[in-house]
Amino acid sequence: MSTGSTDVVRRLFAAYLAQDEAAARALVGDGFRFTSPQDDHIDRAAYFERCFPTAQRVTRQDLLEVVEAEPGLVLVRYEYELRTGGTFRNMEAITVRDGQVVEAQVYFGGPPRP
Repeated sequence: MSTGSTDVVRRLFAAYLAQDEAAARALVGDGFRFTSPQDDHIDRAAYFERCFPTAQRVTRQDLLEVVEAEPGLVLVRYEYELRTGGTFRNMEAITVRDGQVVEAQVYFGGPPRP
């Protein structure tokens, strides 16, 4: 199994936390689509306008699992803590093609169980 896709995803998460928009733009393809419970298949421009600049809300983010489920499909489970309080876990299904992320589907979770 290739690690290339998981490396791309790890670099995108790191660029988000660092708010390194240039690095993130290099990893996100032109036809990118982003879906979450709050966003329905928004395009690359809307993602960088609405979603990317939100890292300041996060005090900590840990990637718990980053697994290539099939070629180009990376599943990520992560835990993050908000500045306003609360720790949460989410999952994402991220499609990587030719070294760029072309789709991200985010599934919101709740707080981890004690």
